[in-house]
Amino acid sequence: MNTLTYKGYLGTISFSEEDEVFYGKIDHINDMISFEADNAHQLRKSFEEAVDDYLAYCKEKNIEPEKPFKGSFNVRVKPYIHQLAYQKAIRKGISLNKYIETTIEKDLKE
Repeated sequence: MNTLTYKGYLGTISFSEEDEVFYGKIDHINDMISFEADNAHQLRKSFEEAVDDYLAYCKEKNIEPEKPFKGSFNVRVKPYIHQLAYQKAIRKGISLNKYIETTIEKDLKE
């Protein structure tokens, strides 16, 4: 899946062969914000305008804009993996959350 990022917001992009248009939406927020364009250059501009319009709307209405990534998410793993990860964290003298965070961060740097 192709994506765009701007001001911490992530937009996913699709192409409609029938309409010959690129279109997308901002992901990971409850509000439905979409954008579209005829070409890739205009698509980026349309996405950035959608984000800016959303932020301006929130400011005008005095509401807090949703943040797409709050730093908290649920991960479901097999019970034995949960146990092993917890044991490893204890041996390292850190919380399970810290162990998962550092493990993910290390993997993302590779």
